[in-house]
Amino acid sequence: MKLEGSKILVIGGAGFIGSFVVAELLKHPVKEVTIYDNFTRGKREHLEESLKDERCSIYPYGGDIREIDILDKAMEGVDYVFHLAAMWLLHCKDFPRTAFDVNIGGTFNVLEACVKHNVKKLIYSSSASVYGDAVEVPMTEDHPFNNKNFYGATKISGEAMCTAFNDRYGLNVIGLRYMNVYGPGQDQHAVYSGVVPIMLNKIDANEQPVINGDGSQAYDFIYVEDVAKANVAALTSDVNFGYYNVGTEVQTTIKQLCDTILELKRSDLSVIYKPYSEDDARALVKNRIGSAEKATEEIDFTYTYTLKDGLLKLIDWRNGIM
Repeated sequence: MKLEGSKILVIGGAGFIGSFVVAELLKHPVKEVTIYDNFTRGKREHLEESLKDERCSIYPYGGDIREIDILDKAMEGVDYVFHLAAMWLLHCKDFPRTAFDVNIGGTFNVLEACVKHNVKKLIYSSSASVYGDAVEVPMTEDHPFNNKNFYGATKISGEAMCTAFNDRYGLNVIGLRYMNVYGPGQDQHAVYSGVVPIMLNKIDANEQPVINGDGSQAYDFIYVEDVAKANVAALTSDVNFGYYNVGTEVQTTIKQLCDTILELKRSDLSVIYKPYSEDDARALVKNRIGSAEKATEEIDFTYTYTLKDGLLKLIDWRNGIM
């Protein structure tokens, strides 16, 4: 797929990952990049630099994927679509009905509008949550869906609908299963923050970082800029249908992550270990590392940033805004 002269709609483009996808697209000779976002999780400040580019704009009449008529209008004349809008894991646990409406119903609306307007290709943001806890590592894309939480269930449903729309209508669609994404723009202080900003917040406040469990839980951490590059690689590839892991295939335990952050912050704080709460969905997944082979071979994506490199960039960014 060629990006030259193309019109692109980025749904959820003001969010953590979406804003990096927008910035990555603007490095290419696209004609227009339109951001469709209801700003429930997205922030205008994420787009400050991108909006300086005259090719980039925010759709002015709304940005909720549940509003079918507005979404339909935004899709007119669009060549390619990125769908990143979703409620996150812990939001899904607390607000399951709304999560169903957004992550499942909203995704159906996006797919339907793509078919109606003859969109050439859709890039769908799925998640490694579809796998649940790993049966074997690294997990290939054929790993069984072992998910036990509602967020993962909505992503499995989203993938199933993408497959159905590809089969029935010939919609070109690629789904990307993100591993643990971190980086600038991730919500640093909200109750639903990821493990990296939670640790950094504690250390910056000169408080002991807290690890749930014994710290042996292992994940695949990938820097957000690499995730954005994976999205564009998926779009420009010759692949018209498929699902791909987006990760590093590097296993990092939570203890190793915390030790690395303490080292980079030159902190001598000790770590507090405590058990997960009974209803913490994160306790269901203690080992998840994705195979990178298929993405490397088929969509030509390879990560750039090591964990230390990415954390240093994140720390520099935090120092500039906090």
